[in-house]
Amino acid sequence: MSYFETVSTQDGVNRVASNPFKLLDFQLLVLPDGGKHTAATGDREVLLVILGGKAAVAAGAKTFSGLGGRPNPFAGKPHSVYLPCGTNYTVTAQGRLEAAVISAPSELKIEPYAIGPEQITTGVWGAANFSRSYHQILTLAGQPDLPAQRLIVGETYTPSGNWSTFPPHKHEKDDLPREAFHEELYLFKVNPADGFGLTRYYNREVDTVFVIRDNTILMAPSGYHTVVSAPGYTTYYLWALAGNHRIQATTDDPALSWVGRTVPMLKALGH
Repeated sequence: MSYFETVSTQDGVNRVASNPFKLLDFQLLVLPDGGKHTAATGDREVLLVILGGKAAVAAGAKTFSGLGGRPNPFAGKPHSVYLPCGTNYTVTAQGRLEAAVISAPSELKIEPYAIGPEQITTGVWGAANFSRSYHQILTLAGQPDLPAQRLIVGETYTPSGNWSTFPPHKHEKDDLPREAFHEELYLFKVNPADGFGLTRYYNREVDTVFVIRDNTILMAPSGYHTVVSAPGYTTYYLWALAGNHRIQATTDDPALSWVGRTVPMLKALGH
């Protein structure tokens, strides 16, 4: 089973070669100026996140125009569109467009809606050399007024030489309030684009390190995961989760969990 792949960026709908998930699915949509993509959500909910470029999205009786504008994920907050199950939609590129299409099973019947940059919650997680900044796009904590059945989506930026998702955590079973089951994927970008990072993924069957480059993707149906950026480079990852509900709760690797408890002290010291 493959947990780490590179996604093509050819024009059209680019899919991962294998998918270990039961719920999550990911596609990378790339369109030239004026290009169109028409699809139906079926029995799934879809979040379309514009990574770079601009687009118009017609969804059912609604049309969302002028979406996007950032040239790439390192240049501002995203525009996104939530598409509920049973929705026919068309994406039209206004200039070259790159967008993530994230989906999960859903029975939630609501109207499609757009999420603008002004609705994105931002902040910093961690401290010292394991601090990283984030955008919460569609989360129960950050945007409780934006409904979805399963999807939880955001973006993280890990600075040069820093660690992210540290201490490594897992979310592989429903045992609230300690832990909540969620499959998770990371779509990576690197700035400058010739750089790299590393991600460690480990569970009961595997313990391995993968090289992060532009358009690589980590698929974690279970287990612990963490990320580090090479010095001189910033890594970005779009993260998406899906589970039985949208309450988030994680369990840190017990051998490394003490690092997380140092955050208040490090922040008090100005790190």
